[in-house]
Amino acid sequence: MDQFTINLLFVGASFALYIGIAIWARAGSTSEFYAAGRGVHPVTNGMATAADWMSAASFISMAGLIAFTGYDNSTYLMGWTGGYVLLALLLAPYLRKFGKYTVSEFIGDRFYSQTARIVAVVCLIVASVTYVIGQMTGVGVAFGRFLEVDNTTGLLIGAAVVFAYAVFGGMKGVTYTQVAQYVVLIMAYTIPAIFISLQLTGNPIPALGLFGDHAASGEPLLAKLDAIVKELGFNEYTAHHGDTFNMLLFTLSLMIGTAGLPHVIMRFFTVPKVSDARWSAGWALVFIALLYLTAPAVGAMARLNISEMMWPNGGIEGGAVTLEQIENDERYDWMDTWQKTGLLGWEDKNGDGAIQYYNDGNAELQAMAAEKGWAGNELTNFNRDILVLANPEIANLPGWVIGLVAAGGLAAALSTAAGLLLAISSAVSHDLIKGAINPQISEKGELLSARIAMAVAIVVATYLGLNPPGFAAQTVALAFGLAAASIFPALMMGIFSTKVNNSGAVAGMLAGLVVTLVYIFLHKGWFFIPDTNSFSDADPLLGTIKSTSFGAVGAAVNFAVAYVVSGMTKPTPVHIQELVESVRVPRGAGAAQDH
Repeated sequence: MDQFTINLLFVGASFALYIGIAIWARAGSTSEFYAAGRGVHPVTNGMATAADWMSAASFISMAGLIAFTGYDNSTYLMGWTGGYVLLALLLAPYLRKFGKYTVSEFIGDRFYSQTARIVAVVCLIVASVTYVIGQMTGVGVAFGRFLEVDNTTGLLIGAAVVFAYAVFGGMKGVTYTQVAQYVVLIMAYTIPAIFISLQLTGNPIPALGLFGDHAASGEPLLAKLDAIVKELGFNEYTAHHGDTFNMLLFTLSLMIGTAGLPHVIMRFFTVPKVSDARWSAGWALVFIALLYLTAPAVGAMARLNISEMMWPNGGIEGGAVTLEQIENDERYDWMDTWQKTGLLGWEDKNGDGAIQYYNDGNAELQAMAAEKGWAGNELTNFNRDILVLANPEIANLPGWVIGLVAAGGLAAALSTAAGLLLAISSAVSHDLIKGAINPQISEKGELLSARIAMAVAIVVATYLGLNPPGFAAQTVALAFGLAAASIFPALMMGIFSTKVNNSGAVAGMLAGLVVTLVYIFLHKGWFFIPDTNSFSDADPLLGTIKSTSFGAVGAAVNFAVAYVVSGMTKPTPVHIQELVESVRVPRGAGAAQDH
């Protein structure tokens, strides 16, 4: 059986499973559509939350960014997992106790303002749409390779599948679909990692193999990798070379952005009790850890494999891979198949029949290149988002493993896309239409408007996914920054401060959102028209702060503006102050105090 047929079987079977679950768990009421009837078990919710959380950025893109940068990109791991600790301790139980369906509804009621609710909807939509672009990017990458279709066709197929199980199933259907998607994606991520760890280190546990010895050389694996990448003119893999201040800001931005993401927070509205919200967060961390503890090993081992394949005869002095090897050696078949997607490319610039891969910006190697007649790095394109999906092929693993990875990559992208689209549709139908435009709308009408809003959101997200502003993880990092700057401070102040009033909350959210958006557009060099083909940043406008790190600064602006404006306007009404205090009463964690 050829690889294309195997891929079809795995992807087709997983899609049939998701749609079947959606039909079985079809939402028949607004309660089921928005919060799954508040009847989801904490373990089930934890697994669904993990799938909702581990998007294309985690599955497809993160290990690729770690592989080509090393230690400095461990910020993705620290920020995203640390954010869940904040969410579990500071937000989830209190928001569940408040008893609402959406984040915007909480903000509107807590700050006793329809304007605050609408501004929260705008912030939510901006962050969620930016996030879902990254998911659609991952869908296009996965379909482009494994189903051998172009990026546009892949996006359309993915959008149709999401439409089928998210629009009709709502939160109830999405929850149980995400449980299945978690099982698929975690198997697809860990099984190839186990195979590769055994090949390179003899250890079946990738996280331990990363710190073990390289089987072929007997050297520590990371020391071997450091030596190879340094020989090729790149920074040592395990060393820190970036700006520490920007690294800290980026980690903080990811952490508080995590705690402010509406599609994740919504998951904690689905459990029966406040205490279940805490347990859900704990279980989610366990399920997330299975992938996040494996990701550093996946990145490092893939980088080692790629470097050794490009210099198969023992480094720069041994000779680069030849065009003849790429064409005739089955170990290099993966390069030919990925080249067809446009995400991998090479060019024999000096006509010597070999493909030299090295850092042509390194001063020491420039002299060597001139002496040897090299004309620069001839691996002209290696999209970071292909690494995890190509990893089984690079390691020459069995065809069924490659098919499983295809299904896993799509499960990761589609599960998060569904959660994001549900958050967008809930904000539009429940907070905007029912909350502000037509409060008398019937439940049937509200359910219909939610499904229409989701359908529109899918169309918009698919269109924007055709021209993403960066690699999947980079695009997602921008979304985290927007959530950090706009939503997280409002939630924190809404729960822990009685001094912040409606005027302060509205001013703070708008200030945080606007200043962050402006900085992103200016730093990216987009101005009014984004250059969607450029993934790199322009020179930082404020010190060394990059656009992906600015969310933490935007959050500080939000807090500052909110407190200043609140101090200049009417104080928070007494009944709202009492409401805020009641939400934090410890005994409220029991069933008797639940809403």
